[in-house]
Amino acid sequence: MIEKVESSENTSTTLGIAKELCDDDGRPQRTGTVWTTSSHIITAVIGSGVLSLAWSIAQLGWIGGPIVMIFFSLVTLYTSYFLANCYRAGDPITGKRSYTYMEAIDNILGGKNSIFCGIIQYANLYGITIGYTIGAALSMMAITKIQCIYSSEGEDPCIISGNRYLIGFGIIQLGFSQLPDFHNISWLSVLAAVMSFTYSIIGLILGIIKMAGNGTIMGSITGAKGESPMDRVRGIFLALGNIAFAYAFSTILIEIQDTIKSPNELKTMKVASKISVATTTIFYVLCGCIGYGAFGDSAPGNLLTAFDKPIWPIIIANLAIVIHLVGAYQVYSQPLFAFVEQQASKRWPSLEIERTVEMPFLPSFKLNNFRLIWRSIFVVVTTFISMLIPFFNDILGVIGALGFWPLTVYFPVEMYIKQMKIEKWSGKWIGLQCLSMFCLLVTIAALVGSVVGVLLDLSKFKPFSSQL
Repeated sequence: MIEKVESSENTSTTLGIAKELCDDDGRPQRTGTVWTTSSHIITAVIGSGVLSLAWSIAQLGWIGGPIVMIFFSLVTLYTSYFLANCYRAGDPITGKRSYTYMEAIDNILGGKNSIFCGIIQYANLYGITIGYTIGAALSMMAITKIQCIYSSEGEDPCIISGNRYLIGFGIIQLGFSQLPDFHNISWLSVLAAVMSFTYSIIGLILGIIKMAGNGTIMGSITGAKGESPMDRVRGIFLALGNIAFAYAFSTILIEIQDTIKSPNELKTMKVASKISVATTTIFYVLCGCIGYGAFGDSAPGNLLTAFDKPIWPIIIANLAIVIHLVGAYQVYSQPLFAFVEQQASKRWPSLEIERTVEMPFLPSFKLNNFRLIWRSIFVVVTTFISMLIPFFNDILGVIGALGFWPLTVYFPVEMYIKQMKIEKWSGKWIGLQCLSMFCLLVTIAALVGSVVGVLLDLSKFKPFSSQL
């Protein structure tokens, strides 16, 4: 049975929600807490990027690797405070809310800044979903490969094709992408956060066992030498991009903050950011350093692919990665879904029409034709691109480099300067601009290394033939 329901503006009247159950903007009361907010951030931050950190430290060495990770963590935490202050324009308690990053920039900076931000932000979000599709497929392939090696007792080389796993992950996301909005995925973020800790801890333990078996701590102070000086430089630049990607959550910080219970959005967001960044930094340093200590300069781009024993912990870890990336995919794609659907409904209001679908033995749910079609196309195209260029490390580097400076540093700094009315050429203004310029140089270096890596991969790769 399908019942047609008209949907219009999101107000207490149109939604039929009692006024006392709404926030000051007429939307249903937000219920987010420090812990749900931390879950969203951890789901976004501790993702497939953690698996490449051992390789990244191998490029930077024992001194450079931890220092660079701590640098990125401090910059991310510092600028996330700036961005959290921008959720409400003007007064942090009663100011006008910004529901998206673009709206925050439009409300505070105005002009064409929001357009530039939107292009970078949503391209970055789309790129992350591609990276997560590749990462999930690699983990599914690893599970199959380990089972094959185990059953054949090592006699079969077990070359696994990735296409069916990329398609399989895409099919899973076709279903999850129909979750209405960001406010409906708190449970998925909590599950994904638990999974991220699960595979990180397993990877950490396996690295410690490997290091103990070696009888020594591998690696060097300066890191991998590379086949040539240019290869060495490219590796360092790509490592910067990978680490930048591993800390990326500014792209969805405002959207996460919009789930927090009023009127403590700013305080809750700052506490959650501190908890999340501190937690992830500890995990990153441990996982990266233990992985490098276990494998030295030959540390793999995906740490878990280096292990084939013991079989069950490795299978559980890879399965946890897949579950985590299902949730992380949604955390990053939901803001993009919301943006497209809001813009479309402004132009064509009829697209908001929803139908209540009732099926035997199942709870009723609301179906929107536009949401069904466009989100399905989004997932299909993401899966297709992932099959075309399944380069895990280099893709992560490009994504991290593109989003780090503009979204994590430049816009938060500029909005903070305007919000706090910091005088131009004052000591604080100069310090913030120096931070921004330094991070721009880091971003350029990371982008160059990552793009060169992708071009090198393309020169020796046949599309749709990924293998493990």
